Parts: sequence; structure tokens; C-alpha cells
Amino acid sequence: MTLPSFDTLQVGDAIPVLALPPVSRLTLALYCGASGDHNPIHVDTDFAHSAGMPDVIAHGMLSMAWLARLLTNWVPQAAIRDYSVRFAAMTQVHEKITCTGEVTEKFEANGERRVRLALTTVNADGQIKLAGDAVVALA
Repeated sequence: MTLPSFDTLQVGDAIPVLALPPVSRLTLALYCGASGDHNPIHVDTDFAHSAGMPDVIAHGMLSMAWLARLLTNWVPQAAIRDYSVRFAAMTQVHEKITCTGEVTEKFEANGERRVRLALTTVNADGQIKLAGDAVVALA
């Protein structure tokens, strides 16, 4: 994987989008097993209804993992210096999520040239589900 060029990136540039298929019950069940998070709000429709939800919801950490995948599709994991998110809204089963990132700052730190990115996951209606940022060291 070749690092993007610090010199050619500009504030406002977007990184390649990660468009995901609709969130399925199978994806949620598989993530339960992989993560060890077996909270029934993610897989049990009756439990979700009893909690006042229209249906099960995706794990917040699954959405965080999708944003991390957005980053590692763009740069090697070793280039990531910081990564944080804020949960903004629940991701419902069947929603189609798109992950995006945009350069918000270019700077140097600890002898490295770095960029800060604003990151989001949004549904098809444009509702932000997760917002965050990352710092990436570039060549």
C-alpha cells in the first residue's frame, strides 16, 4: 500500500468513501460472536420492542470498526496516530451506511508530516450516526 502524498493533499480533500450494504441481522449476529457483545438489543426483536425500539440496533463499536476500515483502506494501520469517535445516533437494522473522511488540517509533529481527518458514518437520509476524527502520518 502506498501512502497518500502529504504534499498533494489539501484541506477539504475527501478520502475514498466506504459504502456498506444494508445492516443485516446476520451481520449483527456475527458481530455479537466476534466481539463478545451479546446484548439482546442487537439481535432479539422482542427485547428491542420491550425497550421501546422499532427493531434491533447495530453495535456502536461495529460502526466504529467501519470507520477504522475506511482509514485502513486508505493508509496502513501503522500510519494511524490517533482515532476517536462520538456516537450521534443509533444505527437501525436494514440501514445502508456510508463512511466518509475529509482532511481538516495538515501539520508536523514529532518529525512526521500528518493530516487530521473528520470522519462520519451516515445513513441514506444523510443522518450522522457516528462522527470522529483521526490523525494519520503521511509521506
